[in-house]
Amino acid sequence: QVQLVESGGGLVQPGGSLRLSCACSGRTLSQYAGAWFRQAPGKEREFVAAISSETWTGSRSMHADSVNGRFTISRDNAKNTMSLQMNSLKPEDTATYYCTTGVAYSVSQGAYDYWGRGTQVTVSS
Repeated sequence: QVQLVESGGGLVQPGGSLRLSCACSGRTLSQYAGAWFRQAPGKEREFVAAISSETWTGSRSMHADSVNGRFTISRDNAKNTMSLQMNSLKPEDTATYYCTTGVAYSVSQGAYDYWGRGTQVTVSS
C-alpha cells in the first residue's frame, strides 16, 4: 500500500517562504519520479515541479516557468520524503498543493499513479 501525506501548508505573506513536505510509505521514493502539482479555486490542476528517480549519477529536476527560480523540489532518501521549498511567494501561488509519485518523469498528471490529499497554501497580506 502506497500512501503520500503532505504537510507544511499554511498562511504566508507575499514575499515570504514556506516549505512543504511529502512523507511516503509503501514505496521507496528514490526509485521513482516525484512531482508537485497545485490547484487553485476554479482552475485546473497544474504542474509545479518534478524530480527524477535516483541513479548513480544523481537525479534531475524541472520546474514550471511560473515558479522557476523561486521554488525548489528535493528528496531526502534517508527519510523517504519529498519537499518543495517555496520562496518569494506571490498571491497567485495560492492553491492546494499535491505531491505524487510515478514511473515517468513528466509534467503530465497521467504519468503518476499515487497522490496525496493535498495541503493548502494561502499567500495573502
